[in-house]
Amino acid sequence: MPTTDPDPGVPNLPPTSWAVLAMLSFEEEISGYDLKKWADWSLRYFYWTPSYSQIYAELKKLEQHGFASSRLDSDNAMRGRRLYQITDAGRAAVTTWWNEAPVDPSVLKHHVLLRVMFGHLGSPDRLKQILRDHIADVDQLEQRAAVDAEAAKSEPGWAYSQIVLQWAQRHYAAERELAQQLIDEIDQAATILAGAEHDDRAEYPHPTPGRWREIEQRVQAAGGHPDAPA
Repeated sequence: MPTTDPDPGVPNLPPTSWAVLAMLSFEEEISGYDLKKWADWSLRYFYWTPSYSQIYAELKKLEQHGFASSRLDSDNAMRGRRLYQITDAGRAAVTTWWNEAPVDPSVLKHHVLLRVMFGHLGSPDRLKQILRDHIADVDQLEQRAAVDAEAAKSEPGWAYSQIVLQWAQRHYAAERELAQQLIDEIDQAATILAGAEHDDRAEYPHPTPGRWREIEQRVQAAGGHPDAPA
């Protein structure tokens, strides 16, 4: 996939840095601990579940760029914790990033589908159990997203966050249906797989060696993929 050079007006920071800086753009002086908790009920549903070490590493990076400042809190019972706040330079940078930086295509990293893709290595029953466990996780995320979306309605400044949380709720509902559909299709796939090549080299059926090249040529002859190189 061709890479896009960073916009000359946007510092070359990774997306996670921009995510943390954008959270600071809500203009609240906040600790890294609280940023982590905030990300867990917002960003985790669609982008990132950061560790504390990742949050603090990003905050340190933003300070080095002059996009955030920090101070030790001496005003309350939590004395000694470090509070972070966006700077004028950080506000300008994140605004430029939001308006001018290219929006990268979404990348799907689906560990359950990876197991389904290579289902020939196991049994249909095991694959169904993996999907049932996935559905249980998805149901929990849908319920949590619904609770957080409803709670976000109490703050007008979170209007966009609220509709993203509603999107997350719908996303996980759709994910549940797709996973259930896969469960319903496994037996048929297993029957088809039983007719694949099976020899002494492996204990399971497998594609005919070299078949992918034949399929690739057939697809290209039919017009190819829209993003295929010329």
